[in-house]
Order: sequence, then structure tokens, then C-alpha cells
Amino acid sequence: MNDRTRGRGGRDDVRGARRDPRAVRERVRGFALELPGAYEDFPWGESVVKVNRKIFVFLFLGHLVAGQGDSPPTVTVKLTDPGAHAHAMSAPGALPTGYGLGRAGWVTVPLGEAGAPDAELLCDWVEESYRTVAPKRLVAELDAD
Repeated sequence: MNDRTRGRGGRDDVRGARRDPRAVRERVRGFALELPGAYEDFPWGESVVKVNRKIFVFLFLGHLVAGQGDSPPTVTVKLTDPGAHAHAMSAPGALPTGYGLGRAGWVTVPLGEAGAPDAELLCDWVEESYRTVAPKRLVAELDAD
């Protein structure tokens, strides 16, 4: 567990969040907003977190998963590392993100599935996504922490 995930309440919060998809989503949102230069925006009426005007995580409440109707909340991240991408794609219900984003490494992970990734792993993926889109100076600031 890194300092940022530990600072969000420790392991007990991670375990509690695991049971509730919305709590996991909120935990991931809070983590993302702590990253240098990160801010929340609401295009399409849904939460995204950006750095330098670029999205690095989508935090949909669930109703926008392509063609699936009502669905659990999702976290969508850009994972360019082949190992991390394969790991995310192996999560229950995970799929390449629609609108052509999947071809660029974006993965949508539903949070309500049995065996869904826990908040700590999702935060690791959010950090990798951040590192992919953030300016080098902000990544250096993150590494200095």
C-alpha cells in the first residue's frame, strides 16, 4: 500500500469499500483528486478527473456502459503497460472502452461484479493512467512525494 492509499483511511476503509461499489468509486475519486494538478470535471453529466485538461479517469455511475442498460458504477483508466492492461482486462466484466478509446489502452472496469478489483488496485491503475497523460513536471512532483 502506498502513502496515498494509506492516507485515505487505511486497510479497514479498503475492506469496507470493497463491499459497496459506490464507496469504491468514491475512494478512487478521492485518490485521483489528490494527485498533483488533478481536478474534477463533469462532461456528459458524469465525473471525470483531469490533469492539464486531459482525462485520466472516468468515474461513471454505471448507466453509460455500452448497451448494458442499468449497470454498476465503473472506473475507466488508460493502461499502456501490457501487463497492467492484461490484468485489468481479466477483471470480471472488464471491457475495452467504447468510442475507439479501447484501441488506445483504455479499460472500463465495473465495480459491482463478484471478484471486482479492490480500491487499492484501482488506485494503482489510476496512478498509472495519470502518469500516462500528466506533464513530466507533475509526474516528477508525484515521484518526489
